[in-house]
Amino acid sequence: MKRFLVLLFVMPCLIGILAGSAQANTSARPAAIARISSPTDAQIEATIRTKLAKSKIGKDGFRFKVAHGVVTWEGTTNVVQHKGSATRMAKAAGATQVVNNIQVSATGKAKATAGLKKAYVQQ
Repeated sequence: MKRFLVLLFVMPCLIGILAGSAQANTSARPAAIARISSPTDAQIEATIRTKLAKSKIGKDGFRFKVAHGVVTWEGTTNVVQHKGSATRMAKAAGATQVVNNIQVSATGKAKATAGLKKAYVQQ
């Protein structure tokens, strides 16, 4: 009988303690999330310039500008994949949005189409 009474007293206390610690943990999470900040425009630009210098797409001479976390790309390329690489590069640098105005030349489009036709025939 004593064990039963002890359990009746101890169980609500344990539940209260566990519930209190769970509330403390959830209240700490938003503060931790708030500390994470997005990179500044200057940081995004510096990161992209560094990546462009090391990348194959740097040879295409693309131009870009950063404003309020939005990266806008300009230029032309002969390689279709370079357009997508520029977008991924900007996102990896911390851009919140990417406006990709890079144009693929007629030569690049023809080359890509020929490659797709060749791959389709081989299947």
